[in-house]
Amino acid sequence: MAYTEEWVITRARNAYERGRASFDIRPERAALLVIDMQDEFVRPGWSPYWVPAATRMAPRLHQLVEECRATSVPVIWTIFDDTHLGLDRPHALRFLPHAATDWLRPGPAEVWAPMGRRSDEVVIRKPSYGAFYATPLDTMLRNLGRDTVIVTGTLTNYCCGTTARQAYERGYKVVFGSDVTATDDESRQEPELAVLRKGFALVMSAQEITNRLTSVTPA
Repeated sequence: MAYTEEWVITRARNAYERGRASFDIRPERAALLVIDMQDEFVRPGWSPYWVPAATRMAPRLHQLVEECRATSVPVIWTIFDDTHLGLDRPHALRFLPHAATDWLRPGPAEVWAPMGRRSDEVVIRKPSYGAFYATPLDTMLRNLGRDTVIVTGTLTNYCCGTTARQAYERGYKVVFGSDVTATDDESRQEPELAVLRKGFALVMSAQEITNRLTSVTPA
């Protein structure tokens, strides 16, 4: 068979737009990662880093958190924070437009209270975008016996997308919530989902994730 330019472009386009990973989601093998749903990103008007789309999707994500609790899927929260006096943070961040503001956190970052984090749920304070970078997340997941991660939170194309790629590279099955992630420019949401859909993750809505978790009989 001769692979024409039209054939390969059409194949790629179909994978970006409609690709679907083929693995199952088993509740006894999955963990929910709630990425950076913290005050500076979700609390309206509180910081220049506010992500309005994250505030709007927060009730839907809160419902997914409750569904995961009901099916014994552990919920792990992350916070993008100032850790180890900044010595564990990639030095290049200071040169990028993302950091171009004089705003400083008034204290340690916290999960936005309306998200309802429970005291028996882990919070990982991370120094950079990806939740696996310089954190114990991989060890925690392996100790829990989990090989599937459900990525949710904000920002879709920064901390969530980076975490999904890091999980993929470590051999995890990655589920990415299409409507329980959000970014600061909503026109960037679908392009990021398209890349993840084609090469890194099973991209699904919160309702689809819930249906999968509740329809499978635990092994």
